[in-house]
Amino acid sequence: MLYWAAVFFIIAIVAAVFGFGGIASGAVSIAKVLFLVFLVLFLISLVAGLLRRGKVT
Repeated sequence: MLYWAAVFFIIAIVAAVFGFGGIASGAVSIAKVLFLVFLVLFLISLVAGLLRRGKVT
């Protein structure tokens, strides 16, 4: 998912360089959403892994 966020960010940069403002803003908003979803899933996975690990004796 982080890969797709980076891809849409690159598309936004290329579109902005060539002057396609609408496409660039759409790609940036998609990249933001994908990055936030990735971040939330990563944090959930991190907390679940810490809780699952248990105590070390």
